[in-house]
Amino acid sequence: MIKILRRNIIRFLALVLAQVLIFNNIEIGGYMIPYIYVLFILLLPFETPGWMTLLLAFFLGFLIDVFSQSLGLHTAATVLMAFLRPGVLSFFAPREGYESGSFPRVFYYGLPWFLKYATILIFVHHLTLFYIEVFNFHDFFITFLRVILSTIFSSLLIVLSQFFIFRK
Repeated sequence: MIKILRRNIIRFLALVLAQVLIFNNIEIGGYMIPYIYVLFILLLPFETPGWMTLLLAFFLGFLIDVFSQSLGLHTAATVLMAFLRPGVLSFFAPREGYESGSFPRVFYYGLPWFLKYATILIFVHHLTLFYIEVFNFHDFFITFLRVILSTIFSSLLIVLSQFFIFRK
């Protein structure tokens, strides 16, 4: 338990620093922006209580907002993502349920499972983030293109992290 707590604290800090120092400075063509920090919510243990997930999502989004000067955009998107996480997990749950002591990772449930799980939650996060940011539907299709491209880019980086950083 202490080992898992320590690992999650380190992951939290590392992802916030990586997002703020590296990924916030990457913007490809004005459309693709990677938000790797959502990986923290995606990799939380299955047994994490819902209230704890929401609280962690709030603090994660708040820290990103503080460093990005974005006035609650990331907080709102991350909390919504954390709120929907249990529903997405139950939708993709194996028939026998999730194994005790396993985590939502490629290593335990395979690439197709992780890709579906992560992409849906990343899409919800990005959809919320970008539409709150523009706060109108005047440029609906341009904003939706940003959502799609950023979701693909973020999902790709997150899946790659499963093979190089968070193997087990």
